[in-house]
Amino acid sequence: MTTKVYERPASLIDKTTHYCGGCGHGTAHKLVAEAIDHFGIRDRTVGVAPAGCSVLMYEYLDVDTAESAHGRALAVATGLKRANPDLIVFTYQGDGDLASIGLCETIHAANRGEKVVVIFINNAVYGMTGGQMAPTTLIGQRTTTTPAGRSVVNEGGPLNMAEMIAPLNGVTYCERVALFDAKHVRKARKAIFKAFEIQLNGGGFAIVEILSACVTNLKMTPLAAQEWVADAMVKQFPLGVFKDETAQGDGDAV
Repeated sequence: MTTKVYERPASLIDKTTHYCGGCGHGTAHKLVAEAIDHFGIRDRTVGVAPAGCSVLMYEYLDVDTAESAHGRALAVATGLKRANPDLIVFTYQGDGDLASIGLCETIHAANRGEKVVVIFINNAVYGMTGGQMAPTTLIGQRTTTTPAGRSVVNEGGPLNMAEMIAPLNGVTYCERVALFDAKHVRKARKAIFKAFEIQLNGGGFAIVEILSACVTNLKMTPLAAQEWVADAMVKQFPLGVFKDETAQGDGDAV
């Protein structure tokens, strides 16, 4: 007797990926697709992808998708959701996009409480454009623009986006998760489901920050890159719920 152990989400297109081996984007796409299928919202969902590794998101998710200029995903998402409040709108952004060139859009959309979901992939580097330092690059981490390693004196410290965003009044939900093992993938899945459920229930800004490995720019094997996320990134970016206004009390990072 054959036992089915996995079924591709209907919202995930059966297509060979362009992402590098060991990259977390494919897993994140699957989790988003599972959430869309779970809530039965494929026909009313619109994703917004800016420049970066996420730019070809429409190749993998079978939902309507809008492209935005680099950093402007939340500006586009705001327009889509306000023009048609019945849509389920999400952005899918990297750290160079959301925390650097799009920092203004991010902070103000969160502060206004725009009713959108943000899937924020934090891999601590500009992945697609050549491996430059991102706002989330760790101290001592070597990139093409910090060949000797990022230093507090020269470049300042990394930005902890979840901690910055959570205190804003318009934020309903803010959680940081990771993808470096099966246990944490399950936690990421739960967080993404919750973020979409909040929008379905009319809640405000919901963001899930996902720690993920950029194998190519780390110049590591996939296994070593996952270990680096678990050991190095989590020290700088602790996992946990930073705000949850759907609960009786706000959560704390754990």
